[in-house]
Amino acid sequence: MDTTSSQFEIANPPSDGISKVQFAPEDSSLLLVSSWDKTATLYNVDENTVKHKFEHQAAVLDCCFSSNDRAYTGSVDRNVRELELDTGNSRVLGSHDDAIKCVNWCSLTQTLFTGSWDKTIRTWDPRSAEPLQSTYHQPHKVLSMDILDDKLVVAMGNRHIYIYDVRNMSETLQKRESSLKYMTRAIACLPSKDGYASSSTEGRVAVEYFDPSPEVQSKKYAFKCHRQVHGDTEVVYPVNGLAFNPVYGTFATGGSDGIVNFWDGINRKRIRQFPRYPDGIASLAFSHDGKKLAIACSYTYDEACGGT
Repeated sequence: MDTTSSQFEIANPPSDGISKVQFAPEDSSLLLVSSWDKTATLYNVDENTVKHKFEHQAAVLDCCFSSNDRAYTGSVDRNVRELELDTGNSRVLGSHDDAIKCVNWCSLTQTLFTGSWDKTIRTWDPRSAEPLQSTYHQPHKVLSMDILDDKLVVAMGNRHIYIYDVRNMSETLQKRESSLKYMTRAIACLPSKDGYASSSTEGRVAVEYFDPSPEVQSKKYAFKCHRQVHGDTEVVYPVNGLAFNPVYGTFATGGSDGIVNFWDGINRKRIRQFPRYPDGIASLAFSHDGKKLAIACSYTYDEACGGT
């Protein structure tokens, strides 16, 4: 969807729930979509066509680009796959001991980071004959990850959030407990590079900062969203999608209520609310130029998100 003009539905969408949408790093026409229908599909959104469909052995839980012509996926089948987007070919780089929930490319180190329900983070160098570099054990299942420059932020079960320097994964920079009271659903680094936002199953979003000084920590905040009042009852929905506009710094949230909101984090106010979509919002992604927003409207598998 182009945020400055029109909205349209992608032709030939996945046949089951969508787990992730992701734009190519330098080409806003290329969108990769992973799904519970065991596929990862590359679309040309300008032409509204399918370029390639990559079949997997089980549901695909995450996907990411490393360049405009190469991408990676993590699946319930435990395998990490590299996708050649120009040829439509793929190969298995290796595997985890349980389903792979997160895949993130690090431009700084030119390596792939994967997080799994097996309570590990693993790094892969696709250029090497044996891509598996190292395994880093975590205290709980990995639920969401994001990388920006040298920082890796990892959200896990039991509301744990760990922060790493990608150049030295043997040490944890910070070990935190989420300021949100319920399970983390999504996490995203701030474009300002000084912190991150997280969302929870209980209709809240928190904005936090890396600098542990009291002065900086006093700036962190959390707010309620994606809630509806029906009669005398307030219904609270998980916030599944969280994405920052890389140009303007605003961010979008998407919930199981089928609503997408735009927020001004600096002034702490909502800018816009989109009309309700027919199903929950599973994932959101901005294009690199900030002009397009991909919205995954689909069954979100709220009961199959991987941990508590």
